[in-house]
Amino acid sequence: MTNTEIFGKVQAIIADQLDKAPELVTLTTNFKDDLEADSLDVFEIINEIEDQFDISIDTDEQINTVQDLVAFIAKA
Repeated sequence: MTNTEIFGKVQAIIADQLDKAPELVTLTTNFKDDLEADSLDVFEIINEIEDQFDISIDTDEQINTVQDLVAFIAKA
């Protein structure tokens, strides 16, 4: 799966979970600063990502932006 394909799925999941327009979710989008996501929102997004991509994301991972998440999934 390419980074573009990963981003497309991640973008859709984030937009759906946070009830935001998909175009607001870009690679440079910060979950807390740009999307006003609280820790529960981020937890729900991570759970959905884990289910969709069949991966496990450690809570110690420094995932602050969409790019961080896409890069982590690409490495997994």
